[in-house]
Amino acid sequence: MRIEFATANRIVFGPGVAAELPQVIASLGDRPFVLTGGTPERYEHIVKLLTEANLEPITFGVRGEPTTKTASAAAATARKARADVVVGIGGGSAIDAGKAVAAMLTNEGSIEDYLEVVGLGKTLRNRAAPYIAVPSTAGTGAEVTRNAVLLVREHRVKVSMRSPFLLPEVALVDPLLTHSMSPDVTAATGLDALTQLIEAFVTKKANPLTDGICREGLCCAARSLRRAFEDGDDATAREDMALAALFSGLALANAGLGAVHGFAGPLGGMIEAPHGAICGKLLPHVMAANVKALQDRAAGSPVLARFDEVARIATGNRSACASDGVAWVENLCGALALPGLRRHGLTEADFPTAVAQAKKASSMKGNPIELHDDELATILSAAMD
Repeated sequence: MRIEFATANRIVFGPGVAAELPQVIASLGDRPFVLTGGTPERYEHIVKLLTEANLEPITFGVRGEPTTKTASAAAATARKARADVVVGIGGGSAIDAGKAVAAMLTNEGSIEDYLEVVGLGKTLRNRAAPYIAVPSTAGTGAEVTRNAVLLVREHRVKVSMRSPFLLPEVALVDPLLTHSMSPDVTAATGLDALTQLIEAFVTKKANPLTDGICREGLCCAARSLRRAFEDGDDATAREDMALAALFSGLALANAGLGAVHGFAGPLGGMIEAPHGAICGKLLPHVMAANVKALQDRAAGSPVLARFDEVARIATGNRSACASDGVAWVENLCGALALPGLRRHGLTEADFPTAVAQAKKASSMKGNPIELHDDELATILSAAMD
């Protein structure tokens, strides 16, 4: 057995730790470039702390999914400002865009040169500029991952810039920042974290280190996602979900993902839907398809026992089996009022393209068993309504 684990150089977790941002920036540079999410007023109090510390931040808002054009424009602005440290404050969109900016401050060429699938896939030659990630949602775990997910509109697909150099220098994870999330954002981001924890637990690259992280994260999400959705001021639930998201990022960065995220990239470019909402709607159907495929084609696989364990953690029932876990996820999605993919604009005519693109995705390579085209199409069909 060979285990390798990589993450942000420093992780700070706890209520109120966002207030430490000025000191963290000052330890890395003195010309900060700050990317924020699409509602800048959520972050005014943090940016104000930087101004009061005489750091004079240059800010850049990232609205919606981060596109290659948005990230390129941000990088150009950061270069012009001669920024020497980059900060991403917000959800996965702002944090991923910030990673790309930090990389392009120290590497030549364009962002497209370094993209997977639709780009040249070049390797970053130089370490990125110091980067600080401050998540304000509880879902992607992007604060501890080594890729930046960007939407390429002309190709209608979301792909990654990927490199160990993209791991943030510091991750400041403050659960208090997540309290202002609306119920729908809480649901979508939380389902993304839950999906990542399950996929990393059953992936081909799972190992004892990521297993422990996934188990703990699953416990947090199972007991607190619905609570956080129903009561955004539940501090204990918010803290649990911030931990679940962090752990999901730690796990996926080192164990990979599976078919849900294999689909999520292509679908994210084809329809207008939150990433986590896509993941949540696909999750129970991918779980069911994987279990059936394993039973039919790899009956002795130890991964089947892992699906049983997921069910036991989720339901709290020591005798639960994989089908109980699938039912639990379906019930959760119903309680979170998750709409089907048809509501987001997906049609049956899109299935062949979605399946073909999903099969090329890096996440699909981690799925515990190869799913056939008809199985993949059946998953999409089941997630439509």
